[in-house]
Amino acid sequence: MFSTFLDYFTGLKMQDQDNQNAKKGWFWLSIIINLGFLGVFKYYNFFAASFADALSHLGVRVNPGTLNILLPVGISFYTFHGLSYVIDIYKGRIKAERNWVDYSLFVSFFPLLVAGPIERATHLLPQVKQERTFDYKKAADGLRQILWGLFKKMVIADNCAIYANDIFNNSAHQSGSTLVLGAIMFAFQIYGDFSGYSDIALGTARLFGFELLQNFAFPYFSRDIAEFWRRWHISLSTWFRDYLYIPLGGSKGGTWMRIRNTMIIFIVSGFWHGANWTFLVWGALNGLYFLPLLVTSKNRNNLGIVAQGKLLPSLKDIFNIALTFALTVLAWVFFRSADIGHAMSYLSGILSPSLFSMPEILPWKIIGLVFIFMMIEWLGRENKYAIESLGLRWKKPVRYAFYYTLIIVILVFAPQEQAFIYFQF
Repeated sequence: MFSTFLDYFTGLKMQDQDNQNAKKGWFWLSIIINLGFLGVFKYYNFFAASFADALSHLGVRVNPGTLNILLPVGISFYTFHGLSYVIDIYKGRIKAERNWVDYSLFVSFFPLLVAGPIERATHLLPQVKQERTFDYKKAADGLRQILWGLFKKMVIADNCAIYANDIFNNSAHQSGSTLVLGAIMFAFQIYGDFSGYSDIALGTARLFGFELLQNFAFPYFSRDIAEFWRRWHISLSTWFRDYLYIPLGGSKGGTWMRIRNTMIIFIVSGFWHGANWTFLVWGALNGLYFLPLLVTSKNRNNLGIVAQGKLLPSLKDIFNIALTFALTVLAWVFFRSADIGHAMSYLSGILSPSLFSMPEILPWKIIGLVFIFMMIEWLGRENKYAIESLGLRWKKPVRYAFYYTLIIVILVFAPQEQAFIYFQF
């Protein structure tokens, strides 16, 4: 509540200021307080422990106090909503919103509050202010996207989580091939979990007449890492592009400046996800993947949809998709691991001779569900979400049979409920 009032009040003060220094003062006050809240709640214990650990290596023993406070759900998303609003006013992109209710609705709109997408005032505030009437087609489309999101979360993510958690939690006793399976299971878990939530959020907002920013665009069909990051967590990637990468100089400088800016973005993006060295390494590793494309000016080679207008991809596309997926799975090991030591032991376990053995665990039911899921995603890859228009081409009885089948599959295959991964961010 305080953060909402702070950004609302700061916006008005900046709007009404003729003195540029005073305007800048209000701007930095809001930035520092917002990032201060985020730092205290999310990062204080991490920095305190890291500082104590560094001193211990120098022979100095300290026992810093830690904060036993609960991390507010979705604090990173909420903070970035407010920051973008304040920055856009300061840069003159928008005018301050004077209606407290409209601003509060923008910054705390319930479908996106806890796990995004990260909205912009330029996109959502005009929708808040305009009059809305019930639109049956939009509502039906919203329900369809909610259904697909529930399938992703409850059938794909939650089932994959059972095996991913078991393998990661007992990685020291698993063969190399089983560890590979565990990493792949986590890759589909986090995709089903996060993109599933985004589908539910977008569909729910559409029921109320709102269109939120698309957050995922079939990232596992990407042909290189640059394309992957244009399709994965799009609202976060574009936020860092607009509010950090471009202000740092973007791609205008020389090669070393572009490398520096790119690595800063990926490392900060990793740290945004959580206060752990594993997230920093995950971000840095993705940055290193990206650099060869950047320095050879190939980072924008694959802007279109893979095999657009075709049923099957080319052999080159298949190879590039498989390679990109393998690189992302490798990086996900750091994201999922409890610490760097765990991640390194996990990767060393993969490289053992048992890599070429049969996995001890082969969940054929889940593998079959993931295969069917990816086939539907492939067929619907030219849409905003997989089943956006897939069912509309069929006659009503067949279309409704498909919807009811999805519902039955959700009811039959959904395991014990698990919290969304991104709620912790």
